[in-house]
Amino acid sequence: MADQRPLSLVSICGSLRKGSLNAAVQRALPELAPAGVTIQPLFGIADMPLYNADIQAEGFPKSVTDMAESIRRADGLIFVSPEYNYSIPGVLKNAIDWLSRLKDQPFAGKPVLIQSASQGALGGGRMQYHLRQVMVFVEALVFNRPEVMVAAAQNKVDGDLKLTDTATRDLIQQQLAAFETFAREASGK
Repeated sequence: MADQRPLSLVSICGSLRKGSLNAAVQRALPELAPAGVTIQPLFGIADMPLYNADIQAEGFPKSVTDMAESIRRADGLIFVSPEYNYSIPGVLKNAIDWLSRLKDQPFAGKPVLIQSASQGALGGGRMQYHLRQVMVFVEALVFNRPEVMVAAAQNKVDGDLKLTDTATRDLIQQQLAAFETFAREASGK
């Protein structure tokens, strides 16, 4: 599709840990993306205070408004997140709570892709289903299949936390190619 304009996606990792397996997946996304698709990581969820309506009444923190603007400008958003206690990590849920309170809702109508990696056998599937529920409320357009739930992720990275497992990389490439079509249709590109 040489006549199509470039597609700009952003990604958010739901883990703050330096050795995060989800961050390893997130770092691999730009090289696995189809031609004409760029994927830029967003940082800043660690800088957001715990959501509090009293803080909101004084004005939204810069970390919230900056991230919201990056999401608004993007053609789509990718979440890459672990599962904590069968659900969404608190730091990611806090960021979504802040972003959802903005008047010009950054998630509304935005194509969203969800990925997860875990040391366990389910690969973070329960987090994905909970995040899908939250995305319904904020009116995001969540991509369905193929799903990427990287199980036993510790065995799919090298010592430098680079995603090396061929089957996982191939699945992510397939998912990103399908998401490209989904996001282009949603954004009219």
